[in-house]
Amino acid sequence: MVNNKKVHQAIGVRIRELRIQAGYTSYENFAFEHDLSARYYWGVEKGRNISLKYLLNVLEILQVDFKEFVESLSFD
Repeated sequence: MVNNKKVHQAIGVRIRELRIQAGYTSYENFAFEHDLSARYYWGVEKGRNISLKYLLNVLEILQVDFKEFVESLSFD
């Protein structure tokens, strides 16, 4: 069974990958352009606990389907 810390880390890693694929090399620019707290967003990429509402908002910005996102998570 995967623990919460691994889930949060996997989410953060995948969000970072998607942000970079979308052309945002800086998490700060991404957060600023989409009216997100840069500090909180950085924490999410580093494995901070994230609410479902915030996750769905970020996925909408990145134009990623929730189901596809979940299926793309890696817990290695």
